[in-house]
Amino acid sequence: MRKYTLILISIFCSVVWHTRAADIKSIGVPYVQNYTKNIYQSGNQNWSVTRDEHGIMYFGNAEGLLSFDGKYWQQHHMPNGLIVRSVSADGRGKIYAGAFGEFGYWQDNNKGFLKYNSLINLVPKKYRPITEEIWKIYVDGDRVIFQSFGAIFIYSNGSIKVIKTPKPYLFLFKADKRFFIEQLTVGLFELKNNHLEYVQGSNVLGNSGVLSILPFQGNKYIIGTAKNGLFIYDGQSIKPWTNQANDFLKTYQLNNGAFIPGKYFAYGTILNGIVIIDTAGNVVQHINKLSGLQNNTVLSLYTDSEQNLWAGLDNGIDRIEVNSPLYFYFDKTGRFGTVYASIIFNNKIYLGTNQGLFYSDWIPDNKKLFQSFDFKLIPGSQGQVWDLSLQDGRLLCGHNDGTYQVNGNAITKISTATGGWTIKKLGRDMLIQGTYTGLVIYKKNASGNWIFSHKIDGFGEPSRYVVQDSKGQIWVSHAYKGIYKLTLSSDLKKVTSKIYYNERYGLPGSYNVNVFDLDNRVVFSSDSGFYIYDDITDRFFKYTQLNKKLGSFSASGKIIKAIGKKFWFINQGHVALTDLSVPGKLSIDTNSFTVLNGQMVQHYETINRINNSTYLISIDDGFVILNDGDSQLPNQIKIPQVLICRVENVTDKVSVISDINSEHNLIEIPYARNNIRIAYSLPYYKQAKIKFQYYLEGYSRQWSDWAPQSEKEFTNLDQGTYHFKVRAKINDQNISAISTLTFTVLPPWYAGKPAMVFYTLLLILAYYLIRHYYRFKLKRHQQHLHEKMQKEKEEFLKQEAIANEQHIINIKNEQLQADLASKSRELANSAMNLVYKNELLQKISEEIIHLKDNTGKKLADDQLRRIQKVIDEGMNDERDWNIFEKSFNEAHENFFKKLKSDHPDLVPNDLKLCAYLRMNMSSKEMASLLNISLRGVEIRRYRLRKKLNLEHDKNLVEFLIEL
Repeated sequence: MRKYTLILISIFCSVVWHTRAADIKSIGVPYVQNYTKNIYQSGNQNWSVTRDEHGIMYFGNAEGLLSFDGKYWQQHHMPNGLIVRSVSADGRGKIYAGAFGEFGYWQDNNKGFLKYNSLINLVPKKYRPITEEIWKIYVDGDRVIFQSFGAIFIYSNGSIKVIKTPKPYLFLFKADKRFFIEQLTVGLFELKNNHLEYVQGSNVLGNSGVLSILPFQGNKYIIGTAKNGLFIYDGQSIKPWTNQANDFLKTYQLNNGAFIPGKYFAYGTILNGIVIIDTAGNVVQHINKLSGLQNNTVLSLYTDSEQNLWAGLDNGIDRIEVNSPLYFYFDKTGRFGTVYASIIFNNKIYLGTNQGLFYSDWIPDNKKLFQSFDFKLIPGSQGQVWDLSLQDGRLLCGHNDGTYQVNGNAITKISTATGGWTIKKLGRDMLIQGTYTGLVIYKKNASGNWIFSHKIDGFGEPSRYVVQDSKGQIWVSHAYKGIYKLTLSSDLKKVTSKIYYNERYGLPGSYNVNVFDLDNRVVFSSDSGFYIYDDITDRFFKYTQLNKKLGSFSASGKIIKAIGKKFWFINQGHVALTDLSVPGKLSIDTNSFTVLNGQMVQHYETINRINNSTYLISIDDGFVILNDGDSQLPNQIKIPQVLICRVENVTDKVSVISDINSEHNLIEIPYARNNIRIAYSLPYYKQAKIKFQYYLEGYSRQWSDWAPQSEKEFTNLDQGTYHFKVRAKINDQNISAISTLTFTVLPPWYAGKPAMVFYTLLLILAYYLIRHYYRFKLKRHQQHLHEKMQKEKEEFLKQEAIANEQHIINIKNEQLQADLASKSRELANSAMNLVYKNELLQKISEEIIHLKDNTGKKLADDQLRRIQKVIDEGMNDERDWNIFEKSFNEAHENFFKKLKSDHPDLVPNDLKLCAYLRMNMSSKEMASLLNISLRGVEIRRYRLRKKLNLEHDKNLVEFLIEL
């Protein structure tokens, strides 16, 4: 039952392989992508190839481990800079590598970098391959097998088991799930359950060395030897496989092999590149330096899941698209120059070049045998060939010197009109040709050959393109200066009407405007898009509907009919195949032909249909065979996930943060270096138009526009966690899944975790300090309130005391005022008393004069004098003045002191006068007190004014009162 199950699985796998595999063509060579040493910047030799679970390619290179993700190359050095001879990815993140005396694995170190981990210390010391290279590595489930010429090392469960034999090994091979290895001079062995079993009959292989074992039909295997060719092992016996490739592989020394899922086997040689054979042993492809390889010595071969064949060469790396619909033929020798036209006719392929017309045999049904070409120049065709056209079974060649009919390997001149650019059917038995000097008509003779009829008169302009419209009018595109519309006579011999059209008629200009027939409609191409002509207005208008659907190809300079309603549009070397079969809908395929971009001769592109699905395309130095039926449909393309392959900091100088697929790595970026560049790629290696779209969650508002750029810089990022999302689109149709990179911009030092801890501690400390301060302040406030209340109480008591004291003072003041008033009254009374006394004494003095004694006689003079003396003494008694002065000072404090201080020249009589004046006494009263006359008072007042320096208008009494 198990046997039948394996057979069914094998049959199923075979069916799947056949449905997935493309049919490799035997004409031309598939597209070869060269990766030179200058591109990948590492060693020349590439000894082994593998691919990991992300689609990244790894190469065992002369300078270490080399990786390629479809966009970026990276190099990883082994210890001591060893050459990596073997690599193998386990599909779980490890890349095993073997070198001289060393083997181990590379793995992500969780910091975004590949780190090498050696396993050599697990090998017992006596078996360590210190002087041997590790040539082969295979991952087989949970075990990894390393092989040198001296031993087999099986790594499993953290330990290594060694299988060593007396005879040295050559190479270990894995075919399906079986392992085979050759012991030199002994034969072939199979590795089973960690031991070797001899393969019976393997001695027939000889001593040249087994260098390849590949799975064949059923349970068979193809064994490839260095010099003895190929053998078939059916599980019972080994027999030579006689086929077309044997002699080639023996001669050029088979070196390695790779199985191409389906029905093909690729073999790399030492001396002559790669051959691909089918299950019948037929050579269907031979790719060497002449056909695109960088080097003829193939050190390693590997077929990836997209059926790209990777070749590690003695100098460089090449990728071969074996399932591409495009197959190339290049003239590496430069023998026939630049190709302007190509066509296949009567089992021959013709190339019209700037040097002449070349031909080679073409085998339409070669039973998948590889076809080589040997192009030869047709005698007499030297010169510029412009056009090759097949008209009713006759091949015509438009040449610089005229027009020829091609018959096998010979040509016959049929016209001397120079420069046959284009030739078109005109009716049933007529051809019209555009030449350097106008238009030429051809007709058929009785033998069915085309012969020159005549040159059309009335028009001699260089005619690059010629189209007849539905009304029979001839539209001609001048080589340089615009469009002509011609009306021919009924016999087609002359032009009866000629109109020249330029920008005045609605065209964008006159240069590079051409005319074509698009599905029975005349259209005009220009750099500004396609135009159509309106008969009624005799003007040109933009063909808006077509231009919108064509996009960038609206500026196409050439249209070539394909098949049915399919047309080729060519815009400055870029090619698109459009389908107009559905009314109102236009489908356009530009992506299948991106490899042709820039390889065709501009303005002279030619594409000829060989059959319903095959086209012949002219390129600069050769031709391309397009198998349109082999194009992979968009929904058949398996799109890998975008790799976020490098993260760099670009703040001050560029520094790498991560240099491998960083999707699952934790990336932290310091806030001071918050400017980063993220590089990404799609590990899709076929020729295609790849665009990317990104979105930075936390920074962007929406997805970016689709663009081919594969890196993006972000500057001045704020702190926080970001999610960078990116996806890819292939050929504007298929979109990959989203890849996400999460990274964190750390907060600045003052907002980091240590700072937060410090701030927390600081807050706690601040809390206790504030609490302590609050309590202290509360205590102080309470104390302050107490002191304030005490002060208020004291102030109240003080104010009360002051109020009492003020009251007392007021009472005292009142008392003093009363006393002063009393004293003033007393002073006034005293003054009045003195006045009365003096007046009385004056009267007594006056009366004494008239006094008589008893006898009636006046008193004696001496008596009178004595009495008068007593009276005078009474009137001038200083004691009265002293009493008055004392009373006056009490009533008018310090009056005399101020007066004396301000006017020290005042005499006592002046002071008396001032006192009397201060008391506002009358002159009479003052005269009495001073004992002088009224006149004397006035004199004294006058003298006093002068002593006091009073102004004339100043009142003396007011002055003294104010003093």
